[in-house]
Amino acid sequence: MEAYTGEIAGLAAAFCWTATAIAFESAGKKIGSLSVNLIRLFMAIFLLGIYTWISRGLFLPVDASFHQWKWLVISGLVGFSLGDLFLFEAYVRIGARLSSLIMSFTPPIAGIIGWFLMGERLTWLNIIGMVVTLTGIILVITQRKNRNPNPSRIAENPPKKKRLSYQAVGIILAFGGAAGQATGLVLSKFGMQDYDAFAATQIRVIAGTIGFTVLFFIMNRWRKVFTALKHKKAMKRVTAGAFFGPFLGVSMSLLAVQNTLTGIASTLMALVPVMIIPPAVFIFGEKVNALEIIGAFIAFGGVALFFI
Repeated sequence: MEAYTGEIAGLAAAFCWTATAIAFESAGKKIGSLSVNLIRLFMAIFLLGIYTWISRGLFLPVDASFHQWKWLVISGLVGFSLGDLFLFEAYVRIGARLSSLIMSFTPPIAGIIGWFLMGERLTWLNIIGMVVTLTGIILVITQRKNRNPNPSRIAENPPKKKRLSYQAVGIILAFGGAAGQATGLVLSKFGMQDYDAFAATQIRVIAGTIGFTVLFFIMNRWRKVFTALKHKKAMKRVTAGAFFGPFLGVSMSLLAVQNTLTGIASTLMALVPVMIIPPAVFIFGEKVNALEIIGAFIAFGGVALFFI
Protein backbone atom coordinates (compact mmCIF):
# COMPACT_ATOMS: atom_id res chain seq x y z
CA MET A 1 0.00 0.00 0.00
CA GLU A 2 3.05 2.29 0.20
CA ALA A 3 2.67 2.93 -3.53
CA TYR A 4 -0.67 4.59 -2.76
CA THR A 5 0.37 6.65 0.28
CA GLY A 6 -0.65 9.89 -1.43
CA GLU A 7 -4.02 8.56 -2.53
CA ILE A 8 -4.81 7.17 0.93
CA ALA A 9 -3.76 10.48 2.52
CA GLY A 10 -6.05 12.33 0.09
CA LEU A 11 -9.01 10.17 1.13
CA ALA A 12 -8.08 10.69 4.80
CA ALA A 13 -8.04 14.47 4.22
CA ALA A 14 -11.53 14.31 2.68
CA PHE A 15 -12.77 12.31 5.68
CA CYS A 16 -11.26 14.85 8.09
CA TRP A 17 -12.77 17.78 6.20
CA THR A 18 -16.16 16.08 6.29
CA ALA A 19 -15.93 15.97 10.08
CA THR A 20 -14.72 19.55 10.30
CA ALA A 21 -17.48 20.77 7.94
CA ILE A 22 -20.11 19.37 10.30
CA ALA A 23 -18.42 20.92 13.34
CA PHE A 24 -17.84 24.32 11.74
CA GLU A 25 -21.33 24.57 10.24
CA SER A 26 -22.81 24.29 13.71
CA ALA A 27 -20.25 26.63 15.30
CA GLY A 28 -20.48 29.18 12.47
CA LYS A 29 -24.23 29.57 13.00
CA LYS A 30 -23.57 30.48 16.63
CA ILE A 31 -20.50 32.72 16.45
CA GLY A 32 -19.95 33.55 12.75
CA SER A 33 -17.74 31.90 10.15
CA LEU A 34 -14.93 34.48 10.24
CA SER A 35 -14.52 34.13 14.01
CA VAL A 36 -14.53 30.35 13.63
CA ASN A 37 -11.77 30.52 11.04
CA LEU A 38 -9.45 32.73 13.05
CA ILE A 39 -9.92 30.78 16.29
CA ARG A 40 -9.42 27.40 14.55
CA LEU A 41 -6.10 28.59 13.10
CA PHE A 42 -4.78 29.70 16.49
CA MET A 43 -5.81 26.33 17.92
CA ALA A 44 -4.16 24.48 15.05
CA ILE A 45 -0.80 26.19 15.63
CA PHE A 46 -0.66 24.72 19.14
CA LEU A 47 -2.01 21.30 18.12
CA LEU A 48 0.62 21.07 15.38
CA GLY A 49 3.31 22.33 17.76
CA ILE A 50 2.49 19.65 20.34
CA TYR A 51 2.52 16.93 17.66
CA THR A 52 5.82 18.03 16.09
CA TRP A 53 7.39 18.48 19.54
CA ILE A 54 6.55 14.82 20.25
CA SER A 55 7.47 13.51 16.78
CA ARG A 56 10.42 15.78 15.92
CA GLY A 57 11.48 17.42 19.17
CA LEU A 58 10.60 20.88 17.80
CA PHE A 59 7.52 22.93 18.75
CA LEU A 60 8.02 25.30 15.81
CA PRO A 61 9.42 24.52 12.32
CA VAL A 62 12.71 26.34 12.92
CA ASP A 63 14.62 23.76 10.85
CA ALA A 64 12.81 24.63 7.61
CA SER A 65 14.90 26.23 4.86
CA PHE A 66 14.30 29.72 3.48
CA HIS A 67 12.85 28.15 0.31
CA GLN A 68 10.35 26.16 2.38
CA TRP A 69 9.36 29.09 4.58
CA LYS A 70 8.94 31.45 1.61
CA TRP A 71 6.71 29.23 -0.52
CA LEU A 72 4.74 27.71 2.35
CA VAL A 73 4.01 31.18 3.74
CA ILE A 74 2.79 32.32 0.31
CA SER A 75 0.78 29.10 0.06
CA GLY A 76 -0.81 29.74 3.46
CA LEU A 77 -1.74 33.31 2.59
CA VAL A 78 -3.19 32.31 -0.79
CA GLY A 79 -4.97 29.15 0.40
CA PHE A 80 -6.10 29.99 3.92
CA SER A 81 -6.55 33.75 3.82
CA LEU A 82 -7.53 34.73 0.27
CA GLY A 83 -9.06 31.41 -0.79
CA ASP A 84 -11.21 31.02 2.31
CA LEU A 85 -12.17 34.69 2.34
CA PHE A 86 -13.42 34.48 -1.27
CA LEU A 87 -15.25 31.24 -0.58
CA PHE A 88 -17.08 32.47 2.53
CA GLU A 89 -18.19 35.65 0.78
CA ALA A 90 -19.38 33.51 -2.15
CA TYR A 91 -21.46 31.44 0.30
CA VAL A 92 -23.18 34.64 1.39
CA ARG A 93 -23.84 35.93 -2.13
CA ILE A 94 -24.82 32.81 -4.09
CA GLY A 95 -25.34 30.11 -1.45
CA ALA A 96 -23.49 26.95 -0.47
CA ARG A 97 -24.72 24.72 -3.29
CA LEU A 98 -23.61 26.88 -6.23
CA SER A 99 -20.39 27.82 -4.42
CA SER A 100 -19.61 24.13 -3.83
CA LEU A 101 -20.39 23.35 -7.46
CA ILE A 102 -17.89 25.97 -8.63
CA MET A 103 -15.35 24.77 -6.05
CA SER A 104 -15.46 21.36 -7.74
CA PHE A 105 -13.29 22.95 -10.44
CA THR A 106 -10.41 23.05 -7.92
CA PRO A 107 -8.89 19.67 -9.00
CA PRO A 108 -8.54 20.49 -12.72
CA ILE A 109 -7.21 23.95 -11.82
CA ALA A 110 -4.68 22.31 -9.49
CA GLY A 111 -3.74 19.82 -12.21
CA ILE A 112 -3.12 22.61 -14.73
CA ILE A 113 -1.07 24.69 -12.26
CA GLY A 114 0.87 21.56 -11.21
CA TRP A 115 1.69 20.84 -14.84
CA PHE A 116 2.69 24.46 -15.48
CA LEU A 117 4.88 24.94 -12.36
CA MET A 118 6.29 21.45 -11.80
CA GLY A 119 5.76 19.58 -15.02
CA GLU A 120 3.31 17.09 -13.48
CA ARG A 121 1.63 14.96 -16.14
CA LEU A 122 -1.56 12.98 -15.59
CA THR A 123 -1.96 9.67 -17.43
CA TRP A 124 -5.11 9.03 -19.47
CA LEU A 125 -6.32 6.72 -16.69
CA ASN A 126 -5.73 9.50 -14.16
CA ILE A 127 -7.71 11.95 -16.29
CA ILE A 128 -10.58 9.48 -16.72
CA GLY A 129 -10.59 8.85 -12.95
CA MET A 130 -10.69 12.60 -12.29
CA VAL A 131 -13.53 13.18 -14.77
CA VAL A 132 -15.61 10.27 -13.42
CA THR A 133 -15.06 11.30 -9.79
CA LEU A 134 -15.91 14.95 -10.44
CA THR A 135 -19.01 13.92 -12.41
CA GLY A 136 -20.27 12.01 -9.37
CA ILE A 137 -19.43 14.91 -7.04
CA ILE A 138 -21.21 17.44 -9.25
CA LEU A 139 -24.26 15.17 -9.46
CA VAL A 140 -24.40 14.98 -5.66
CA ILE A 141 -23.94 18.75 -5.24
CA THR A 142 -26.68 19.62 -7.73
CA GLN A 143 -29.10 17.32 -5.92
CA ARG A 144 -28.43 18.66 -2.43
CA LYS A 145 -30.95 21.09 -1.00
CA ASN A 146 -29.51 24.57 -0.75
CA ARG A 147 -29.47 25.33 2.97
CA ASN A 148 -29.21 29.01 2.20
CA PRO A 149 -31.80 29.60 -0.54
CA ASN A 150 -31.69 33.38 -0.25
CA PRO A 151 -28.11 34.22 0.67
CA SER A 152 -28.16 37.81 -0.50
CA ARG A 153 -27.54 40.34 2.26
CA ILE A 154 -28.96 43.19 0.20
CA ALA A 155 -32.61 44.18 0.23
CA GLU A 156 -35.14 41.35 0.54
CA ASN A 157 -36.49 42.11 -2.94
CA PRO A 158 -33.64 43.93 -4.71
CA PRO A 159 -33.95 45.22 -8.28
CA LYS A 160 -33.22 42.51 -10.83
CA LYS A 161 -30.17 44.30 -12.25
CA LYS A 162 -28.66 44.77 -8.79
CA ARG A 163 -29.41 41.15 -7.83
CA LEU A 164 -27.76 39.81 -11.01
CA SER A 165 -24.70 41.99 -10.40
CA TYR A 166 -24.52 40.78 -6.80
CA GLN A 167 -24.71 37.14 -7.90
CA ALA A 168 -22.15 37.65 -10.69
CA VAL A 169 -19.66 38.91 -8.12
CA GLY A 170 -20.46 35.85 -5.99
CA ILE A 171 -19.68 33.51 -8.89
CA ILE A 172 -16.38 35.30 -9.51
CA LEU A 173 -15.54 35.03 -5.80
CA ALA A 174 -16.30 31.29 -5.83
CA PHE A 175 -13.94 30.80 -8.77
CA GLY A 176 -11.42 32.89 -6.83
CA GLY A 177 -11.83 30.52 -3.89
CA ALA A 178 -11.26 27.50 -6.15
CA ALA A 179 -8.18 29.10 -7.71
CA GLY A 180 -6.88 30.09 -4.27
CA GLN A 181 -7.19 26.57 -2.89
CA ALA A 182 -5.67 25.01 -6.02
CA THR A 183 -2.77 27.47 -6.10
CA GLY A 184 -2.16 27.08 -2.37
CA LEU A 185 -1.98 23.31 -2.75
CA VAL A 186 0.48 23.42 -5.65
CA LEU A 187 2.67 26.02 -3.93
CA SER A 188 2.66 23.82 -0.81
CA LYS A 189 4.07 20.93 -2.81
CA PHE A 190 6.60 23.17 -4.54
CA GLY A 191 7.78 24.66 -1.26
CA MET A 192 7.55 21.60 0.98
CA GLN A 193 9.68 19.18 -1.09
CA ASP A 194 10.61 16.33 1.30
CA TYR A 195 10.01 18.33 4.50
CA ASP A 196 7.75 16.97 7.27
CA ALA A 197 4.09 17.43 6.26
CA PHE A 198 2.91 18.42 9.76
CA ALA A 199 5.67 21.00 10.20
CA ALA A 200 4.92 22.34 6.71
CA THR A 201 1.26 22.62 7.67
CA GLN A 202 2.24 24.64 10.72
CA ILE A 203 4.07 27.16 8.53
CA ARG A 204 0.97 27.48 6.32
CA VAL A 205 -1.29 27.88 9.36
CA ILE A 206 0.97 30.55 10.86
CA ALA A 207 0.83 32.47 7.57
CA GLY A 208 -2.96 32.05 7.36
CA THR A 209 -3.34 33.24 10.95
CA ILE A 210 -1.31 36.37 10.23
CA GLY A 211 -3.44 37.03 7.15
CA PHE A 212 -6.71 36.67 9.07
CA THR A 213 -5.35 38.76 11.96
CA VAL A 214 -4.61 41.66 9.61
CA LEU A 215 -8.08 41.23 8.08
CA PHE A 216 -9.73 41.39 11.51
CA PHE A 217 -7.90 44.63 12.32
CA ILE A 218 -9.06 46.12 9.01
CA MET A 219 -12.66 44.96 9.57
CA ASN A 220 -12.59 45.76 13.30
CA ARG A 221 -14.03 42.34 14.18
CA TRP A 222 -12.08 41.59 17.39
CA ARG A 223 -15.07 42.22 19.65
CA LYS A 224 -16.94 39.38 17.93
CA VAL A 225 -13.96 37.06 18.42
CA PHE A 226 -13.81 37.76 22.16
CA THR A 227 -17.57 37.22 22.39
CA ALA A 228 -17.21 33.94 20.49
CA LEU A 229 -14.58 32.67 22.94
CA LYS A 230 -17.20 32.84 25.72
CA HIS A 231 -19.62 30.57 23.85
CA LYS A 232 -18.80 27.17 25.40
CA LYS A 233 -20.87 24.97 23.09
CA ALA A 234 -19.54 26.64 19.98
CA MET A 235 -15.96 26.45 21.23
CA LYS A 236 -16.26 22.69 21.73
CA ARG A 237 -17.23 22.36 18.07
CA VAL A 238 -14.47 24.74 16.96
CA THR A 239 -11.94 22.64 18.88
CA ALA A 240 -13.15 19.46 17.17
CA GLY A 241 -13.10 21.25 13.81
CA ALA A 242 -9.58 22.57 14.42
CA PHE A 243 -8.37 19.03 15.17
CA PHE A 244 -9.90 17.47 12.05
CA GLY A 245 -9.40 20.54 9.84
CA PRO A 246 -6.18 22.60 9.88
CA PHE A 247 -4.35 20.10 12.13
CA LEU A 248 -5.08 16.65 10.72
CA GLY A 249 -6.93 17.39 7.46
CA VAL A 250 -4.49 19.94 6.05
CA SER A 251 -1.52 17.81 7.13
CA MET A 252 -3.03 14.83 5.29
CA SER A 253 -3.53 17.05 2.23
CA LEU A 254 0.16 17.97 2.20
CA LEU A 255 1.12 14.34 2.73
CA ALA A 256 -1.10 13.56 -0.26
CA VAL A 257 0.48 16.07 -2.64
CA GLN A 258 3.91 15.03 -1.40
CA ASN A 259 3.30 11.44 -2.52
CA THR A 260 1.09 11.73 -5.62
CA LEU A 261 0.19 14.16 -8.40
CA THR A 262 -1.54 17.35 -7.27
CA GLY A 263 -4.50 16.78 -9.60
CA ILE A 264 -5.15 13.32 -8.15
CA ALA A 265 -4.76 14.49 -4.55
CA SER A 266 -7.12 17.45 -5.01
CA THR A 267 -9.72 15.24 -6.72
CA LEU A 268 -9.75 12.83 -3.78
CA MET A 269 -9.96 15.72 -1.33
CA ALA A 270 -12.98 17.09 -3.21
CA LEU A 271 -15.07 14.10 -2.08
CA VAL A 272 -16.46 15.93 0.96
CA PRO A 273 -19.95 16.50 -0.58
CA VAL A 274 -20.16 12.74 -1.15
CA MET A 275 -18.72 11.70 2.22
CA ILE A 276 -21.08 13.99 4.08
CA ILE A 277 -24.14 12.07 2.86
CA PRO A 278 -24.07 9.32 5.58
CA PRO A 279 -23.84 11.75 8.54
CA ALA A 280 -26.45 13.99 6.88
CA VAL A 281 -28.83 11.02 6.79
CA PHE A 282 -28.05 9.24 10.07
CA ILE A 283 -27.17 12.24 12.27
CA PHE A 284 -29.29 15.08 10.86
CA GLY A 285 -32.14 12.99 9.43
CA GLU A 286 -31.95 14.49 5.95
CA LYS A 287 -33.50 12.71 3.00
CA VAL A 288 -31.35 11.49 0.10
CA ASN A 289 -32.71 10.90 -3.38
CA ALA A 290 -31.67 8.24 -5.89
CA LEU A 291 -29.53 10.58 -7.98
CA GLU A 292 -27.40 11.48 -4.95
CA ILE A 293 -26.76 7.79 -4.29
CA ILE A 294 -25.94 7.21 -7.96
CA GLY A 295 -23.60 10.22 -7.86
CA ALA A 296 -21.83 8.81 -4.79
CA PHE A 297 -21.27 5.45 -6.52
CA ILE A 298 -19.97 7.20 -9.65
CA ALA A 299 -17.57 9.30 -7.56
CA PHE A 300 -16.13 6.32 -5.73
CA GLY A 301 -15.96 4.40 -9.02
CA GLY A 302 -13.72 7.17 -10.28
CA VAL A 303 -11.64 6.97 -7.11
CA ALA A 304 -11.11 3.24 -7.72
CA LEU A 305 -9.42 4.10 -11.02
CA PHE A 306 -6.64 5.89 -9.12
CA PHE A 307 -5.74 2.61 -7.40
CA ILE A 308 -5.40 0.53 -10.57
